[in-house]
Amino acid sequence: MRLARPLNSLYMQVLLAMALGMTVGHFWPSAGAMLKPLSDAFVGLVRMMIAPIVFCTIVSGITSLANRQAIGRTIVRALALFYLLTAVALALGLFTAFVLRPGAGMHIDVHHLDSSILAQYTKHTQARGLVEFGLSLIPETMLGAFEKGEVLPVLLLSLLFGFSLSSHPSAGRPVLALIDGVAQILFHVLAMIMRLAPLGAFGAMAFTVGRFGIRSVGSLAILMVSFYVACALFLVLVLAPLARLHGFALWRLLRYLREELLIVLATSSTEPVLPRLIVKLESLGCDKGVVGLVLPAGYSFNLDGTAIYLTLASLFIAQACDVPLSAPQIATMLAVMLLTSKGAAGVSGSGLVALVATLTVIPDLPVAGVALLVGVDRFMSEARALTSVISNACAVIFVSMWEGACDRTRLAQRLSAARPSRPDCADDAAADTPT
Repeated sequence: MRLARPLNSLYMQVLLAMALGMTVGHFWPSAGAMLKPLSDAFVGLVRMMIAPIVFCTIVSGITSLANRQAIGRTIVRALALFYLLTAVALALGLFTAFVLRPGAGMHIDVHHLDSSILAQYTKHTQARGLVEFGLSLIPETMLGAFEKGEVLPVLLLSLLFGFSLSSHPSAGRPVLALIDGVAQILFHVLAMIMRLAPLGAFGAMAFTVGRFGIRSVGSLAILMVSFYVACALFLVLVLAPLARLHGFALWRLLRYLREELLIVLATSSTEPVLPRLIVKLESLGCDKGVVGLVLPAGYSFNLDGTAIYLTLASLFIAQACDVPLSAPQIATMLAVMLLTSKGAAGVSGSGLVALVATLTVIPDLPVAGVALLVGVDRFMSEARALTSVISNACAVIFVSMWEGACDRTRLAQRLSAARPSRPDCADDAAADTPT
């Protein structure tokens, strides 16, 4: 017996699963807190698909680009856009903190805070310079890039592999055909895994509400509201006007990506939707080479939600602990955050990891103040992830248009006709993707 037509939509299934998870977490918190493995299993299944899908997509995309200069130009433009958006996000978080002052009047004594709960975050904050960061992009072995599942080493390997295939077209033709065939199989596997998204959403929401509960927000509600306001302002005042300048409406793009955004909201993670974003952005008319280069890079270099969180949380700690900051100190903090906002991609609790990494190099702000945020960080991680995903989707479209690699007619048609798709939409999107 088939489900009613509205329930055939993955969007509705995930939405209902989230509501059910919140109900279980609220009325049976002990049981809800035990359901986290459902979410972890779903995210783990999708995560294991990311590296091979990114590799196949980038290699296939590079061979479709006209020349290597286009590839270099695309990467440079994407990185310039990423840093511009990050700088604006940092400034917007700072502005929101100064206007709403979420930590004012708390008068926290940092010596009374339990900093031991930060141990799981400080282990990820080893200082790395540009040289160390560059060396970390090189995997120990070719298969090592896939073993760890990190996006940037896979991106480097894909570029080298794609350039080699382009340099030897006759010898590389059968290899490219094999890669395209493997990609089709991987997307089919992904479509099967995505049917489990409602189960993952149910477990994630049951755990969040059961483990933390609404009462855990307490006096930090002003901080949470301030953060959500800052993220909304970034969408309305930054991304929406940029989208309009490029000839499309942001809200139509959000409607087109509604299923992916709902999965991000439920799991508080951007990773589960990376493969689906690739096929959906290609289906919009963006060139597969540009999508393959810009989107994976954006997952490490364009964490705008985290950038907003860093400035807002840092100023919150300063206000709560009565630590005055001068203009030079704030300028130094912003410069450090341009790097630390990009240093914790893919790490559990990445916002807190990046915040700890920032405060460790700014002696004026107490690292122990991060302990104030641990209890409500989970409730803010959804907004961080959503903001970053939306920003990266927009960035792909922007760069595609700059490169003349976006079918604007197809983009307009797809966004105008956007509607909830079936659970097997990954197969449909892959079939529509130009080759």
